[in-house]
Amino acid sequence: MPLYEYRCPACGVFEALRSMGAAGAEQACPGCGAPARRLMSAPGLSRTGSAAARLIERTEATASEPGVVAAPPPGPRTGPRRSTNPLHRRLPRP
Repeated sequence: MPLYEYRCPACGVFEALRSMGAAGAEQACPGCGAPARRLMSAPGLSRTGSAAARLIERTEATASEPGVVAAPPPGPRTGPRRSTNPLHRRLPRP
């Protein structure tokens, strides 16, 4: 079902989920009950099946719902990592 936007003169913009046949030019405001006019807005077109769209959705979700790490990843790390760059040998060590 499409999501329609309406503007109430007193409360502002709100959204209503209506079928295409039931969406009228006016809708009663849920806050004050005044008649609100339907707005013309951009349609929400997306290709949710594509890999790029799934990546974007996962990236946006991490802003509000970051993943929690319980432990470091498994692997053969047994000690501190040592750089193989010869210039790093000149740096002072803690």
